[in-house]
Amino acid sequence: MSFRDLAAIILEKVGGKENVSAVGHCVTRLRFNLKDDKKADTEAIKNIKGVVGVVNQGGQYQIVIGNDVQNVHKELVNLGNFNEPNGNQEKEKEKGKIAKVLDIISGIFFPIIPAIAGAGMLKALLALLLAFNWTTVKSETYQFLNFIADAAFYFLPILLAASASKKFKVNQYMAMVIGAVLVHPTFISMMNTSKDAGTNMDFLGISVPAVLYASSVIPIILAIWFMSYVEPFMGRIVPKSLNIVLVPLFTLIIVAPVTLIIIGPLGNQFGQVLGMGITFLNTHVSWLVPTLMGTFTPFLVMTGMHYGIIPIGMNMLATKGIDTVAGPGMLVSNMAQGAAAFGVALRTKNTTIKQLASSAGLTAIAGVTEPAMYGISLRFKRPLIATMIGGGIGGLFIGIMGVGRYAQVVPSIFSLPSYIGPNGFTNLIYAAIGCVLSFVTALIVSYILGIEDPVEESIESKTETKKEIISDNVIYSPIKGKSVELKEVNDAVFSEGILGKGVAIIPTEGKVFAPVDGIVTAFFDTHHAIGITGEHGSEILIHVGIDTVNLRGRYYTPKVTKGQNVKKGDLLLEFDMDGIKTEGYDIITPFIITNSTDHTDISSITGKDVEAGEALLKLA
Repeated sequence: MSFRDLAAIILEKVGGKENVSAVGHCVTRLRFNLKDDKKADTEAIKNIKGVVGVVNQGGQYQIVIGNDVQNVHKELVNLGNFNEPNGNQEKEKEKGKIAKVLDIISGIFFPIIPAIAGAGMLKALLALLLAFNWTTVKSETYQFLNFIADAAFYFLPILLAASASKKFKVNQYMAMVIGAVLVHPTFISMMNTSKDAGTNMDFLGISVPAVLYASSVIPIILAIWFMSYVEPFMGRIVPKSLNIVLVPLFTLIIVAPVTLIIIGPLGNQFGQVLGMGITFLNTHVSWLVPTLMGTFTPFLVMTGMHYGIIPIGMNMLATKGIDTVAGPGMLVSNMAQGAAAFGVALRTKNTTIKQLASSAGLTAIAGVTEPAMYGISLRFKRPLIATMIGGGIGGLFIGIMGVGRYAQVVPSIFSLPSYIGPNGFTNLIYAAIGCVLSFVTALIVSYILGIEDPVEESIESKTETKKEIISDNVIYSPIKGKSVELKEVNDAVFSEGILGKGVAIIPTEGKVFAPVDGIVTAFFDTHHAIGITGEHGSEILIHVGIDTVNLRGRYYTPKVTKGQNVKKGDLLLEFDMDGIKTEGYDIITPFIITNSTDHTDISSITGKDVEAGEALLKLA
C-alpha cells in the first residue's frame, strides 16, 4: 500500500489521533507517546503489511517500519496534524521515573543521530586516507574536511539544546543560545587567558570554573532541564504585554550564568566520574563491558535503552578520545544479528522467509538491525540465541584486546575505518577479527538450530482457495457515474493492480452505497475509504478520490460505522464532489477486490454510465 494508506491504518489501530500525545521516528521505527496504550490494537498492527514489529517499552509505543519510516512518519504527521502541540499530559504523569528518563534520553538523541553519524563517517574516511598515505594533515583539503567533520561534534551542545528543548518544552531558539554560550569563542578565549595567567574567571565576584564544553553532552542537557523551570516561571510573573521581550531576557540572564557557574561544572564532573568508572572497568575487567554489550544489545535496542549508552560513548570520545563501551559492543552484536539472519536464509525452505532473512541480514551488517531482529530473531526465537552467543564471543575478544573506536558512527561494517587509531592498524585488525568471530559463530549456531518453517502453500492451492472464496459472486456498483478501467487512475497502486483487480468510477453523485451484503471491516477516520467483506468472502475497497486522505475528513459525511452489518444498497457515505474538486483532488473512485489474484477471473462493465446498485463485477 502507499505510505499514506499505511499511515492511515496505523493511526486508526493506535486508537486514532485523539489517543496520540506525540509521534516521532528514528532510523526504522515510529515512536508514539500514547495517552492510553491499551487502546492500541497491537496484534492487528503486527499483521499490517509494511509493519515489521511492535514494541511497547520505555514509555513509548514503537512500530517498526524499516527503511521507509521517514515517508510513513511524514504522512502520519500530515494526517494527524501532529505539528500542533497536544496539551494532554496525563499519560506522561503516569510513566515511571525510569520510563521518563529513557523517553527523554531517546527523544534528545535520535533526532541528532544523522548529523553525528554523517560527521563520524567522514572522520573515519579521513583516518583511512591518512593510514594509506593518500593525504597528510598539512593538506588544505584534509584540513577543510577535518573541520567539516568536527563541526557537528564541536557544536554538539547546540544540537543537543535544539532537541532537548522539544523534550523539556522550552523555546528552541533560546535553548540553542544557551548551547552557543558554552562554545562561544570569547568564553573560550577568556578561559585560556585565565589558565595561562593562573587566575580564576569571575562573574559578579563569583568564580567561574574553566571548563571546556565543546563536544560535551551532560552539561547542556542539565542546563535545558533547568531552563524548563525558569522560562515558565518568568512567563507567569511577567505581564503578558511584555512577555515577548522580558521572558527571554530574564531566562537568558539567569540560565546562562547559572549554567557556567554551577550546572556546567557539575555536569562536567559527572562526566568525569562516569569516565573514571569506565576506566576502572577497562583496567581491571576490560572484557566485561564489551561482552555484555555484545550479548545484550538486542534487548537494549528493543527497549530503547541503547539511547542511554550512546551518551556514555560520546562522553568517552569527548574526554578520552576513544569509545570502548558503546561502539565496539554494538558493532559485533550487529554483525551477529546479520549472520543469524543469513543462517536462517541458508537453512529454511520457505521462499518468503528466505528472501526476508537475506535482505534483513544485509541491512543488519549495514547497521540497521530492526528488520532482522523483529522479522527473524524475535519471530523464531532461535536466531536470537545465535545472535547473543555470537555477539558475546565477539565482545569478549574485543574486550580482551581493548578495542575502541575513535569517531561516533553507526555500528556497521562500513564504520570499521573509525577504528584506525594513532597506533596504526592494530586496533582496526582486532575490531575486524571480533566482527568475523561474531559473524561466523552466529551463522553456525543459527544454521544448526534452524527454525520451524511456516507452512508455505503452493500458488495452486492459494489460487484454488481464492477461487472458492469468491466464486459466483456478483458485485454491484456503489456509486452512480461512469465506469472506466483501473489503468485510467492516476495512482500506480491502483492502476497497476497492486491492491487487486477491479474498476474505477468517475462519480456523478456524491453518495456511496453498499455493493454487497456484508460487514464494514475498515473505515478510516478520514472517511475517504471504506472496506467491506461480503458474505461470500470478497474483500472490497472503495477509495473515494485520489490522495484525499490529505483532506482529513473534510467534505465526507459517514453514514455507517466500522463493524456494522450492511445490506446491498445501504447508504455508506456522502461526499461533496465540488468541495473535493475545489481543493484540487481527483474524485475518480477505485473499486477494488483486494483478495483477488492474478488467477482470479473478473469480468466488468467499463466505458459506460452505471447506476448505483447496477451489476458491475462478476467474479468467477
